[in-house]
Order: sequence, then structure tokens, then C-alpha cells
Amino acid sequence: MAYSSGIKYDVFISFRGTDTRHGFLSHLKKEFRQKQIDAYVDERLESGNQISLSLVTAIKESLMSLIIFSKDYASSRWCLEELVEIIECMEKQNQIVIPVFYNTDPSDVRHQKGSYEAAFVKHDINYKERVPSWESALNKAANLSGFHSSIYEDEAELIEVIGKCLSTRLNIMFPSDLTGLVGIDQRIADLELLMKQGSEDVRVIGIWGMGGMGKTTIAAAVFNRFHSEYEGYCFLANVREESENHGIMYLKNKILSTLLKEHDLHIGTPNGMPHYVKRRLLRKRVLVVLDDISDSDQLESLVGALDCFGCGSRIIITTRDKQVLAKGVDKIYEVKPLMFDDSVKLFMSNAFENNSFLDMEWIELSRKVISYTKGVP
Repeated sequence: MAYSSGIKYDVFISFRGTDTRHGFLSHLKKEFRQKQIDAYVDERLESGNQISLSLVTAIKESLMSLIIFSKDYASSRWCLEELVEIIECMEKQNQIVIPVFYNTDPSDVRHQKGSYEAAFVKHDINYKERVPSWESALNKAANLSGFHSSIYEDEAELIEVIGKCLSTRLNIMFPSDLTGLVGIDQRIADLELLMKQGSEDVRVIGIWGMGGMGKTTIAAAVFNRFHSEYEGYCFLANVREESENHGIMYLKNKILSTLLKEHDLHIGTPNGMPHYVKRRLLRKRVLVVLDDISDSDQLESLVGALDCFGCGSRIIITTRDKQVLAKGVDKIYEVKPLMFDDSVKLFMSNAFENNSFLDMEWIELSRKVISYTKGVP
């Protein structure tokens, strides 16, 4: 995926294969895949004294670099040359660089002590001209904010925290394109207040309004902004249409499969769910958006009594029928027409290819159209 010119990867991972390839790194890669983080990992075994041109290119084409400083990282000339390129990208391209001190003391990396000192004793003999560059790169990287494996209970927790950190940074760097739409910023802010991010209760928020008012757009923008903060998330679009085409059980299985990250999970009952599935969901803080719910039966079948979601979960429902939200909904956000000037701006941006140089008569005609439709997009 390319976010901008020259960028192909979310993160480049620098690691010592003999220390991490078949353990820590393999689990980290799985976490990144689950969070849709596109990581470049050099799967080839290190060979030669210089890293390849393709590897240098991959570093430059990454938004971030994650450096896994393990015990024998400094013994690899390959790793040290990668590190020099990464620090150069940080200084010249403002690339984000995040160190992970994996079973290694940051001070050993910073000052080349312990196993790092032993590695540099050998490098001083054979690669004396490169040593100053390597030492400088290690020092700069070790002074960056990162993760120390020693402060986490186990590797699983460390990997989860790293995945969440990178996902959050990516969301900040590339907020949803939806947030640039006319008049939507205030609506998103209003919905955030209703969600009460951080509270431990399970909250259900209804978004209600007539067709074409932007209910789905608002829900999608909020989902894109916050989904990385949850352990499971699912945006189920066009529930009314999809249930007519495939049946409600198809949608229920789709939600559970997505939240539990298990392909083709099949629940045969429209009401309730097996105990083992409920127990798994209770351990997860999830974000679910059910878009275009048309009746309360759909809502009951898809999320039930809401007692099966973990603390801090959020369910967002969009609907044209306020009666759907009569039970079990904590707050209802009514989507009202845009302010008049915003409605004109939205109309003109879609009706005319280039509205910067329109004659006044076209602008006045646009205003009449908006008055006639009472601001409904």
C-alpha cells in the first residue's frame, strides 16, 4: 500500500535473525498482520559485509523503523549497516524510529557494554573504519523512546503493546479521509463525547436520522479514528440490505468471526450464542458498528443483551427508525441537516467539477436548490 509518493511500507523491522527470527519476531509479525500493519521483514539470511541496495530502498520506503536490539544484534555487520541507514532516514526524512530492547539493557546498547562490547572488540580489528559510524548510530538509537522487554510480564504483553503503539501512530499520521468532509468535524466531536472513551461500562450509541443525512459517514469516521484502541473491532455495513440478501445468521457469524479473528466461525442459533464463544468475547474490549439497522429483531439477533462484551466495549448503531433504539441504547445522536452554508459548499463540491470560478448565477441557483431541499444532502 502506498500512502504517498515513495512510501510502500508501514514499518521496516531491523533484527538479528539468530536471536529472534523463529520466536519473538514470528509472533510480532502475526500481531502486525492482525492489525493490518504492513511490515517489511528481510527473510533472507545475512550474507556479505554490505546490505543490498534493495534493503536500503525498503528502509527509505518505510514510514517507521522498528529496531529489535537483542543480545547478538551488534555482532552482525549487516544489522549495524541497516542501523546506520535507519538513523540517516530519521535525520533526513524525519522517519519515526522505535527501539525495542529485547532481553538487552539499553545502556549496553548506548555505551557498547556487555555483549555489545565483545562484538566491537572484534569489529575494531577487522572493520575499524566503520566502527565510529556504528557506535554513533547505536548511541542515537538507544536514546530514543522505545520498549524494554524487562518491564513487561511476558512477550505476549510486549508484542500487544508494540502493535497498539504502531497502529495508533499510523492512525494519527493518516487520519481517515472522511474527516475532511464538509461539516463533519463537529459531528464526530459530538459523538466522541457520547462514547465516553475510557470508561469501563459497555455503552451503546445510536445514530438516528433520515436517509442521506450522513449517519454512515459519521460512524465510519469515528470507527476509523478509534478502532486501533480496541482488542476486536467490526464495521458491519448495510445491515438491512445484507440481511435481506444473506439472512441474519450470515451477518451474526460474520461479526463473531471478525471479533474473534477466527475464519468461518458458525453459530447456528439466531438468539444467544454458545457459552464458549460468550466467554471469549467477555475477555475482549470491542468496537462494533451496525450500519442501517431497520428493526429491533435485527439488533437483538446481532448483539443480544449486550452482556457478552468485555468492559469498555462500544456498540454504535445507525438507523432511520428511532423505535429501533427504544431499548438498551445509552445515548441517541440525532443527525440534523448541515448549516446552510455547509450544505451549499457540499452541494457545489459534488455538482461542479471546479466550483472556484463559478458565475454568480450558478452560485445563486445552488443556494435555491439547498433551500428547496431544506439542507438535506
